[in-house]
Amino acid sequence: MKKTDGLPYVLIFLFLLIKVSVFRVLIFDTKSILHIALIEFPMWAFLLSVVLLLAKKKLWLAVWIFNLLTSVIFFVVTLYIRYYSTIPSYYDLQQLNQSSSVSGTITMLSTPWDFLFFLDAVLLLFLVRRWKQPVKPAAMKYVAVSMAAICTVTVVYALQQPIIDVSYFAKENGFLQSQVVQLYNRSTETAHASSSKLSAKELEELKGNEFVKVSEQESFGVAEGRNLFVIQVESLQNFVIGRTLNGQEITPNLNKLLTESAYFSNVFQQVGAGTTSDAEWMTNTGLYPQGMIPTANSLSGKEAPSLARTLKEQGYGSATYHADDVTFWNRDVLYPVLGYEEIFSIDDLPDIKNVGFGPADEVLFDFAANELPRQLETYERIYANIVTVTSHTPFEMPESMQHLNLPSEYQDMYIGNYLQSIRYADEQIGVFIQELKDQGIYDESLIAIFGDHSGMHGTLVTEEDQLLLGDFLGHDYSLKDQYTIPLIFTGGNLFEEKEMTRLAGQTDIMPTLLALLGVEHEEPMMGHNLFQYKKNLLGMRYYLPGGSYIQSEQFYKAPGAKLPEVLYDLKTMEERSKNSEAKKHIKDTETLMNYADLLLKDYIEE
Repeated sequence: MKKTDGLPYVLIFLFLLIKVSVFRVLIFDTKSILHIALIEFPMWAFLLSVVLLLAKKKLWLAVWIFNLLTSVIFFVVTLYIRYYSTIPSYYDLQQLNQSSSVSGTITMLSTPWDFLFFLDAVLLLFLVRRWKQPVKPAAMKYVAVSMAAICTVTVVYALQQPIIDVSYFAKENGFLQSQVVQLYNRSTETAHASSSKLSAKELEELKGNEFVKVSEQESFGVAEGRNLFVIQVESLQNFVIGRTLNGQEITPNLNKLLTESAYFSNVFQQVGAGTTSDAEWMTNTGLYPQGMIPTANSLSGKEAPSLARTLKEQGYGSATYHADDVTFWNRDVLYPVLGYEEIFSIDDLPDIKNVGFGPADEVLFDFAANELPRQLETYERIYANIVTVTSHTPFEMPESMQHLNLPSEYQDMYIGNYLQSIRYADEQIGVFIQELKDQGIYDESLIAIFGDHSGMHGTLVTEEDQLLLGDFLGHDYSLKDQYTIPLIFTGGNLFEEKEMTRLAGQTDIMPTLLALLGVEHEEPMMGHNLFQYKKNLLGMRYYLPGGSYIQSEQFYKAPGAKLPEVLYDLKTMEERSKNSEAKKHIKDTETLMNYADLLLKDYIEE
């Protein structure tokens, strides 16, 4: 065989090496060529060598398809990490069939440079013209064996390492190796495995509180016998509450409602890859989500001891409303697991005023309001869970639904679009609250309103947006601003105007609601009654690196794919030196999350 016969194969591997190197630099800011050569590249090279060995007459087609698939993976991972600030798992990449609902976001995330991942597909065409059917070198099988040997070592090593944060794990052990380990852990159920259970007393002590039985808590039963309305607002962040832009209130209706509400202003999102559906899971179970895998997509179908089921024992009928396809995020599985008696989705709502996913929030609220008279005749009391959707990324609203007169610098900016969409959502909440009053239901109800997760995050928030946010807030847009959501409890003659700044999370919503309603829940929950306890400890697995925590005085961001660990003072968000107290919280958070996984395990598909 001539020396030149092996040249096309050298070029094929060279193209792959360049592409893998660019991927590593872009995603992990990798500087070590040795790390790329010994950790990241060998597994990709092994897969390519297998393709080359198996391919016969259609060798170039096989190579082209392989390169196209790797390009698609690199492209998708790049966009994913820009939006979610974390590496997707193999499971997330399986969910691309659901991407049509967020196609606008994908378009906004990509840049022309990203399509250079597909450049080798063009270059391969030139190789085809030069070598139509290259001679397959005998050394190819030795390349495959060598790469396999290196991969075996790196995978075995990776399997011995704990996955605290997937992105950091992938940086240290290789992207493909991280997927193999996750798949292995999922199949053997060893990820975050722990058999340690915590009593309710031990859980509160871990958070820094003295345990008090639910029935003995001061706020127990203050809303006993009332209807319950839970309004989960898409992308509603806390920083918009009470703020104005050129004299215009962003949330005038919520601001007005605060005069007769208990408002928790230091509540952090805890969602995982399932985002909105994870928020629904936490609100209705008091349990943590999975993190890197959408919880709704992993449910076995086993009935969970939920808010709806517990309230059913008290004579409540339950209904959930969402203007989207019920199969999105497997809600057709999630909702029966949560025990809703009535489920309303896009198929049930009038097909009018469509914005983004489906009918606008005003259609959703109007539909829910019209169902109430029938439901209140059918059931002793009603629990209604309403999930809004119009204020979803990319926040582009028809002019007729824009209530703000934006300054010129906010026009066509992401932050400008966001504020418009939140102002619209606020308007519809105000209309619904008034409808409850008009129907005579408001004074007989407990109402909870909260945001599901952040909207202003990821690379969609440009430098220009950051500057506008800083001007709007009066300070730099911090991680605390990004991940805090408002939580408002209201209802006729229930609360006086009061803002509470104690730390809270979304797992605290269900136990707080049940305590207010005077209902005890026998099954364990990760959250607690916010009116009772002052201290808290929240674990984070998504948007922030795994191992991150938020404690009543501290905010700890664990090391990630690119950035080192940072400890902040929670109140000021100023950096602090890591101390013994922080080390204790890191250990306590690991215990907390292990227990969370143990509770979740019963409802996850094996």
